[in-house]
Amino acid sequence: MKNGSKMAMVGRVALASAALFMGVASSTAWAQASKKILVVGDSAGGTLSFVDEESLTRLGYVNAIPDLKERLAEMDIIRRATYEVAKSTKGGDRFVDDIAVSLDGKTVYISRSNLSDVVAIDLSSPEHRILWRFRIPGINADHMGISPDGKHIAVSATSDGHFFVIDTATGKQVAKVPTGSFPHQNDYSPDGKYIYNTSIGIIPLPYALNGIKGKKQMTVVDAKTFQVVNKWTLPYGIRPNAVTRDGKTIYVQMSYLNGYAKVDMATGKVLKQVEIPMSDYAKEHFKTKDDFPLNSAFHGMAINGAESKLCMAGTIDNYIVVASVPAMTTDRIIPSGSKPYWASTSSDGKRCYVSNSESNDLSVIDFDSATEVARVAVGKYPQRSRLANVPMAIIDNLKK
Repeated sequence: MKNGSKMAMVGRVALASAALFMGVASSTAWAQASKKILVVGDSAGGTLSFVDEESLTRLGYVNAIPDLKERLAEMDIIRRATYEVAKSTKGGDRFVDDIAVSLDGKTVYISRSNLSDVVAIDLSSPEHRILWRFRIPGINADHMGISPDGKHIAVSATSDGHFFVIDTATGKQVAKVPTGSFPHQNDYSPDGKYIYNTSIGIIPLPYALNGIKGKKQMTVVDAKTFQVVNKWTLPYGIRPNAVTRDGKTIYVQMSYLNGYAKVDMATGKVLKQVEIPMSDYAKEHFKTKDDFPLNSAFHGMAINGAESKLCMAGTIDNYIVVASVPAMTTDRIIPSGSKPYWASTSSDGKRCYVSNSESNDLSVIDFDSATEVARVAVGKYPQRSRLANVPMAIIDNLKK
């Protein structure tokens, strides 16, 4: 080989090595320049609180309703009436129902309950501009789930009897899927093959009319074809739940049940049901089942990384329950803040975050010791919370 060819080869090798080094350095820098964040939807406040998973402090917030005046001004008489109905049903404004964050941490998707829409907000822009808006039919935009690849979100249209699949890049409808009555929670299976949708029944009807509240249904949908592949019903509304990674078992809360159940995912058969004693607070303040908030006794469930523990929000009881599964034995009942209303698992699978909606804070629960290890102040009426990796540049631009 001639000297010129040798030099050219050495040059190409050097450039390739440099490119590889820069790529590794860039990836390392990106990892170092982002934080593991719990994004909390402050439902009544219309904000998103960003909580650092490491320091367990609120780093700042984002306005989830920058277009509120515009949205209210454009409502005709009928739309305004449905807005007021949703507002009165939930006891006031509930602007943030659910949230999801893009895989790169630069975009947040928000289902805005009483405004009955979904918006994408660009967290990278200084003004946090709205990228797109998707109008949800009916009176309420409810729970969302994001696909593992980040390309789709599924959101329930409460009074419409469907959930919608939306393209996260464009905000366009991908599919509209029929559900039970008052569709509620949406989750993707870890492998992205299925979407699990549960419905709670027509909540304004009283407990005595539970039989005509409609179908309280689990709907399993193929996430590629959007065809229903399985469905079954329970006697009461299907509330927050956790499906095991193998897709065989679901632990579920139900309307009016002060406890939880284990259900076979293939058949809908209730394998075991556990009732937890009501607290003295619940006995004093909730005399009948019709006093329960939106039919909920328990509303919030998270499962640890090993799938051996559940953390559950005792909404009417002002307590949190840690239980061992599959035995379904109670480890401990822990006093919480006021009206615990949602539970999420930490990114390492070892802790549980419970939103205390009326005391405007989070209880941080250690699964193994079944103890509260921290309490974090957030915004007004926190409910749903979701995990994200967020670039430091975005965190630095949060409102304080």
